[in-house]
Amino acid sequence: MSDPVLDRLAVRFEELLPAGAVITDPVRLRTYECDGLTHHRAMPGIVVLPETAEQVAAAVRLCGEYGVPFVARGSGTGLSGGALPRTDGVLIVTSRMRRILEIDLPNRRAVVEPGVTNLAITEAVREQGYYYAPDPSSQQVCSIGGNVAENAGGAHCLKYGFTVNHILGLEIVTPDGEIVELSALDPGYDLLGAFVGSEGTLGIATKITVRLSRTPEAVTTLLAAFGSIEGGGEAVSAIIAAGIVPAAIEMMDALAVEAAEAAVGCAYPEGAGAVLIVELDGPRAEVEHQFAAVERICRETGAFEIRVAASAEERAAIWKGRKSAFAAVGRISPAYIVQDGVVPRTALPEVLAGIDRLQEEYGIRVANVFHAGDGNLHPLVLFDDAAPGEGERAATVSGRILDLCIEHGGSITGEHGVGVDKSRYMPKMFTEEDLDTMQLVRCAFDPRSLSNPGKVFPTPRLCGEVPGVRKGVHPLVESGRAEQF
Repeated sequence: MSDPVLDRLAVRFEELLPAGAVITDPVRLRTYECDGLTHHRAMPGIVVLPETAEQVAAAVRLCGEYGVPFVARGSGTGLSGGALPRTDGVLIVTSRMRRILEIDLPNRRAVVEPGVTNLAITEAVREQGYYYAPDPSSQQVCSIGGNVAENAGGAHCLKYGFTVNHILGLEIVTPDGEIVELSALDPGYDLLGAFVGSEGTLGIATKITVRLSRTPEAVTTLLAAFGSIEGGGEAVSAIIAAGIVPAAIEMMDALAVEAAEAAVGCAYPEGAGAVLIVELDGPRAEVEHQFAAVERICRETGAFEIRVAASAEERAAIWKGRKSAFAAVGRISPAYIVQDGVVPRTALPEVLAGIDRLQEEYGIRVANVFHAGDGNLHPLVLFDDAAPGEGERAATVSGRILDLCIEHGGSITGEHGVGVDKSRYMPKMFTEEDLDTMQLVRCAFDPRSLSNPGKVFPTPRLCGEVPGVRKGVHPLVESGRAEQF
């Protein structure tokens, strides 16, 4: 049934935006019904594809005029349902905003639009000896705007940090349609830090200033094969205990290796219960010294084969299996759930043992891929969606893995975000008072709750409502700005 409000809004968008930038055809709308997390789907009411910040701002103002919620979307590679559209709302897609606006090598920065892909930034400065450090596995296709929304990490975040550590400034469109500049140099509260990782609930980034890093003098990549995942874990602990901070330490268990082998023929050592990828970078003398120590530690902890990349091509070949791991499990399972949790590094053995027990209890296989250096787990829960009850069991296993992470002092997400998929787990990590305080930040930016509503927080709340047991009247109520979620 047609929605008269959306029908009128679509006409206004047609007047505002370039030809072909407004989508209302149901067949075309289905393209945008989910992000990379495909088991959450919703058909957007309208899709718009602006080309400038001014067009984004005008679209947001129109949504506000009609009281219609909006959701921002980049490349659609997210894995928490953060870009899940609203059937009664507008999906604002930034994929046409993909210009690199400025490259300032003396100040080691670049200014880009949100639709620019992560890898495109590095490709633009590689020949000059620079690169952009955060590197999600989907870096060839994920957008930098989406990286900002989710505070994306990647294999090299152990040494170089997450997206938030590499963002120097943002131009954003606030939920009331104002274009605002945020900078790392701004005095007072860190609004830039608050925005990065806010999952589209505080507005839409339309211009992003990123920090560029110098290409290291030397890079050495090592692959070590172990008979068991416990042996690999012992190596990780020993490497960190030795005071070595590699650029990356990644681990895959036997099931993940089997999937990668089937998908991309990565030729990892046969019979490995786990493979460990360790990458070292920096000054040549330092890398050579650290490599000798890492190789020794791997052998002492039971590595039965060690390979060292002798060229950039061999390094890419080692990484190929790890980078393809998420998609690769489709070769060995009809369906799967990608999970994302964090535990203290010292708790890895206990948590992995707990995942093994869950596999046995529920008859569900789990392929483990993780950023071992910082305890960021990516268990891939495999199931047959055609088998009665198997999807439900897989979902239970997925949830109980997050419970394990929380029980061991960890988090329900490391880099994929909360979105719609994990919002129900937020009360397991935070008290009602904690969640109320977070909600106040959101309401300060978006008192009408039109910007990506229904994400991150487990239940809706009136922005003017007095949270928890606090006394008095919230300022938004006094000002008359409180409206229903």
